[in-house]
Amino acid sequence: MYRDGARKSIWQEEVRKFSAEADLSPLFDVAIVGGGITGVSTALKLQESGLRCIILEASNIGFGTTGGTTAHLNDFFDTTFNQVIRDFGLDNAKLYAQSGVDAIKIIENNIHQYKISCDFTRKSAYLFALDEKQEDRLKDIVEGAANVGHEMSYVNEIPFPIPFKEAVLIPGQGHFHPIKYIKGLCDAFINLGGSIQENCLCEDHDEREDYVVLKTSKGEIKAKNVVYATHIPPGVNLLHFTNAPYRSYAMAFTMKNDKYPWELGYDLCEPYHYYRIQSLNGENLLIAGGEDHKTGHADDTGECFSRLENYVRKYFEVETVYYTWSSQYYEPVDGLPYIGKLPGTKERIFTATGFRGNGMIFGTLSSQILHDLIVTGKNKYVDLFNPSRIKPVAGFSDFVKEAATVAFDFIKDKIVTEKIDSFSEVGEGEAKVIRYESESYALYKENDGTLHLLKSTCPHAGCEVRWNSAELSWDCPCHGSRFNVNGKILTGPTTKNLQKIFPYQKRNP
Repeated sequence: MYRDGARKSIWQEEVRKFSAEADLSPLFDVAIVGGGITGVSTALKLQESGLRCIILEASNIGFGTTGGTTAHLNDFFDTTFNQVIRDFGLDNAKLYAQSGVDAIKIIENNIHQYKISCDFTRKSAYLFALDEKQEDRLKDIVEGAANVGHEMSYVNEIPFPIPFKEAVLIPGQGHFHPIKYIKGLCDAFINLGGSIQENCLCEDHDEREDYVVLKTSKGEIKAKNVVYATHIPPGVNLLHFTNAPYRSYAMAFTMKNDKYPWELGYDLCEPYHYYRIQSLNGENLLIAGGEDHKTGHADDTGECFSRLENYVRKYFEVETVYYTWSSQYYEPVDGLPYIGKLPGTKERIFTATGFRGNGMIFGTLSSQILHDLIVTGKNKYVDLFNPSRIKPVAGFSDFVKEAATVAFDFIKDKIVTEKIDSFSEVGEGEAKVIRYESESYALYKENDGTLHLLKSTCPHAGCEVRWNSAELSWDCPCHGSRFNVNGKILTGPTTKNLQKIFPYQKRNP
């Protein structure tokens, strides 16, 4: 398994392990925890400035969301410019608009400087409304774009076979192959003297006066500064209450008539659908995504793929489904990412999270922000994306709603758990959270009768996990930790596996 799910993503043929073992004994200038686009981009930027850096990855480079993205590169975002104007003011909205431009420039510069072949292409994007409600949203989006000087223009046609009410064209967007890109960054990082240690789980940290001690599965590692590029940092802190985990679904199809829509496309449904083309091994594939939901809040995640496929087949003449996969991201309560000093720490620990559906952009932008904070202590985005910001109005209702949801999930799953008298009550290929002799367990039975029994309580904050049938994983609905059928961590913020009771082979009916 080279990524955090049972299904293979379109990028996975490029996911490989860096086999060299790093020397963990020096005092590093910066230890970067997490080997996705955020961590790798940040490590390279710091190494370029002459700092001694190490990337610590719990599994392998590209294992997490970077290996499961659809890799759109946009300088318009899920949180609209008008929303930011209303909540943070016009000047901050203009700065927000500039952030996307800056991020794509960083990607282009890295590709040029290090000669990275990663299928990077500039494309126009089309944003289209399918009904009157979406028309109103589109009008608000275009109005906000005009207010911050971002180009969007109404058009009468789109290159997608979907009936629409109104549409706009947005020039200067793009896409790339995310794993080829971060592999190129890793090669450049190593060539500059950087170190990478895979299969190294960071379990805790101790922030001292002059350095930080990271407690890892490979032993203690010391660094003057630490960057958590792990979506959400470990432990329990403010960010676990201001970010909510979501899952998104993607599929890659061949088309019957070779009429591929070569531009980028997005509707305004809730949740929205998005489209792009990727060439793989000489064949063009249509990538479609959507069906997002809060982690642990879909009764049958397999149905999400069915709904997405049915929707795509309704409008596109697609033929074969080559890849199906899902991925995780975090929604910030006030709509903006959190990039900077980790709340509750002193001056040496940094983080980046809350990217919504714009992870490739904000992960890249984080590299410049975190570099500047560590090297100079200043960056033009530091206040806008400050992880410690508290807006009394912006996001407050969402903060209350998410907090209430977490509390409800915690209590509900402790009480409403199915009681069984025998494991035979669980069918083959079925998974349940069960109550047996006053204890709660996560039980999965393979088709051959093999039982996987785990304690169902997430070690992070005590919530009960829920079954993800699409990825064969146990997902925590509170903060997004995920585990495989044997209880091994797939996704943080937990730093401990689910307690394994046993795998049991049933040989007789």
